Amino acid sequence: MSAHRILALLELVASGGINPKAALEKLALDPFESLDFATIDHHRSLRQGFPEVVFGSGKSAAQIVAIAECLAAKDDGFLVTRVEPEAREALTQRFPQAVSNEMARTVRLVGASPPPVGSGVILIVTAGTSDLPVAEEASETAVAMGNVVHRLTDVGVAGIHRLLARADDLRSARVIIVVAGMDGALPSVIGGLVSCPVIAVPTSVGYGAAFSGVAPLLTALNSCAAGVTVVNIDNGFGAAAAASRITHGT
Repeated sequence: MSAHRILALLELVASGGINPKAALEKLALDPFESLDFATIDHHRSLRQGFPEVVFGSGKSAAQIVAIAECLAAKDDGFLVTRVEPEAREALTQRFPQAVSNEMARTVRLVGASPPPVGSGVILIVTAGTSDLPVAEEASETAVAMGNVVHRLTDVGVAGIHRLLARADDLRSARVIIVVAGMDGALPSVIGGLVSCPVIAVPTSVGYGAAFSGVAPLLTALNSCAAGVTVVNIDNGFGAAAAASRITHGT
């Protein structure tokens, strides 16, 4: 249940349109909803500012659609990540107005009361083009959570002049998400150039010695630039969720 629905219910009580007991019963039914395969947290948006996000990996198309229907029925909209093509097609057929991003593997639906717009810009920077799927997941998540997103693409340390030429973009951002595989050096470079929060997303892009993202993860964790925060390998969603809390002041 979103904040605006709670407020509308309280206003009904105040005006005498519904008695307190009936309002309490409505609230009692809303905290969660149990399906055979999922228990949906309808009060997530009240606690965290955004409805429960559905992790699509490992779920069938039918399960994902059923969960999305429950969320949409509460006027909350939804965001589904790591959606396989079959489930993505099923979601867009059921919700034609939903936004599907094939590269990001996400589907999102705007709710009846969209989240408030965050302060400033979340800048998403990719070291290479191969990092774009993770960056797109971060972008779709940040937009769904009510943020303005800008991008810098393919500006890794192999050609550092590409990054330095965009210094104004870096310094005008409220938060910077840096998505980098291979050696994972870009978050440290950017962390040394700006005063805003920097969130590093190591990716599984790279040859064998990158150990499917472990090498850039360790590089980011060992950054000599103060204040660089690191999320899990390929976790564009987690980076955007953290950035959104910063832009929304929570």
